[in-house]
Amino acid sequence: MNNEVFSSQYGRDNEYDRSLRPKSLKEFIGQKTFTDNLDVYIKAAKNRNDHLDHIILSGPPGLGKTTLASIIAREMNVNFKSTSAPMLDKTGDLAAILTDIEEGDVFFIDEIHRLKRNIEEVLYSAMEDYTIDIIIGQGPGAKSVKISISPFTLIGATTRSGLISSPLLSRFGINGKLEFYKHDEIKTILQRSSNLLNIKIEDDAADILAKCSRGTPRVANNILKRIRDFAEIEGSGIITEKISKLALKRMKIDHLGLNKIDISILKILIENYDGGPVGCKTIAVSIGEEPETIEEVYEPFLIQLGFIKRTSRGRMATKKAYMHLGLEYKFNEQKLLFDE
Repeated sequence: MNNEVFSSQYGRDNEYDRSLRPKSLKEFIGQKTFTDNLDVYIKAAKNRNDHLDHIILSGPPGLGKTTLASIIAREMNVNFKSTSAPMLDKTGDLAAILTDIEEGDVFFIDEIHRLKRNIEEVLYSAMEDYTIDIIIGQGPGAKSVKISISPFTLIGATTRSGLISSPLLSRFGINGKLEFYKHDEIKTILQRSSNLLNIKIEDDAADILAKCSRGTPRVANNILKRIRDFAEIEGSGIITEKISKLALKRMKIDHLGLNKIDISILKILIENYDGGPVGCKTIAVSIGEEPETIEEVYEPFLIQLGFIKRTSRGRMATKKAYMHLGLEYKFNEQKLLFDE
């Protein structure tokens, strides 16, 4: 079996306890509408002594999909097993995991949109009927054997929900679309994380870091750790406004959270292609990244800021992008009319 599966009883998961991730819904900051509903679903399932319905979590990277899956298992007092779709190469890999599942366990599949077709088809009966069909033997003598498995909760995470097939998507009873976090939510996360890291952060500094964290907790915590390094080595050991600005400048992160790659994308659109439209593959080749990385990691934030827009012919830079880079905006009416 070539996939890695992590399984643990949460009371003994010391590594998880040492992380910055929240361990309960009460500790989880942001996504309030969904987490409030999730709290109801979990309490109702526990009252019925039933397992939780299957859940699909979608949204850009770093918003807390894996963390929420972990919290759900903890709240339900069940085991947590996880893998990623690319690691499931053969149906036997999936069968080995499913047959080892205990009643009510949470099985988390990251990047579920990348499941192979044969793996996905095995999941259909596992999700609906809690059975899996195994082929024994080869050739004319091969036969199908149906194996019963314990009822479980499948949690799938995806950054590209549009790539999940309709038959698979329809089998999830709970759909959670995670959004970018608000400024105050990110600021609260930074303050909580600084306490866990045992470093003081001034309010003005937390405000600055929240503004450049791309509305993403993972980015916020990564930046916080690096600013901590600067504060300890080149400062007084306290994260101040001054040390934050110095560190961000050294790391080439601007006041909105744009990094070197974000700026490169905008400059390629504007300077090389007159603002677009440009295909994603062309942009990816120009900056040496994969198209999927552009679509999943960089584009969502640039679109949220209103710096680029997707059209039927490719990506286009907006007036706001020109202004952010200090460039003169050249409005191309013919492009706009042709695109419409």
